[in-house]
Amino acid sequence: MTEQTADPWPSAPGAPRIWRRFSPLERAGRLLLLVVLVAAVVMSIRHVEVIPEFLWDAPAQMHDLLTRMWPIDWAHYWEGVHQPLLETIHIATLGTIIAIVLAVPIGVLSANNIVRFKPWNLLARLILVASRSVNSLIWALLFVGIFGPGALAGTVAIAFRSIGFVGKLIGEALEECDVKPIEAIRSTGAPPFAVLLKAYWPQISPTFWSVALFRWDINIRESAVLGLVGAGGIGMALDTAMNLFQWDRVSLVLLSIFSIVLIAEVLVTQVRKRVI
Repeated sequence: MTEQTADPWPSAPGAPRIWRRFSPLERAGRLLLLVVLVAAVVMSIRHVEVIPEFLWDAPAQMHDLLTRMWPIDWAHYWEGVHQPLLETIHIATLGTIIAIVLAVPIGVLSANNIVRFKPWNLLARLILVASRSVNSLIWALLFVGIFGPGALAGTVAIAFRSIGFVGKLIGEALEECDVKPIEAIRSTGAPPFAVLLKAYWPQISPTFWSVALFRWDINIRESAVLGLVGAGGIGMALDTAMNLFQWDRVSLVLLSIFSIVLIAEVLVTQVRKRVI
């Protein structure tokens, strides 16, 4: 909160000071920031090439699209949506498990209070950054080219995308652990693995379960769209329906995605209450 400052030049000798919220330098800085923001918005609009005619026509196009999407083709669910929806859940679940198995050792290597060898720390952090910097759709395109279209490419893409997220948070949690119980167990001559299990794990276990559940929830959402690039799951059903202009089936797929994401959110919330 900015403190109010007194005007250093009163209007007349003996006149009361006028209190202002910001100093002249602060007001100039705020004005400069506003000018920069406006300039950035104007330049962005120019480079994006927004066509006003399309904006004015958008409500009519939206109404036409929603009209085509209703009524929903409920009969198509068991034939073309149920199996891809289950495949999406399997992709997210297996991808999350693989990511956790790979991310925990990398997270341990990135923690400089456990591994006191700087090159290993830097290598682990490089892996975590590389994983997070590539979007899941890009990973999916890469693995579709390697494994071909299907759920395997989607599973590996989800796993590689999740390694950076899980490993970074695990590594940070390890670095923030209280050193007192760690030193107490080390003083007994316990081996490194026993120190990790008895001193570090009790302190980071809430973080671990929270991160694992949260990442699974995120992966449910991300795996729902991987099918758009051929990586399996409900996204392939959505892509097929859109390419064939079957908008009543598109609405069914979108509603199914929304439902499974909502169920996953409720499930994660309830599990966290009982586990953490």
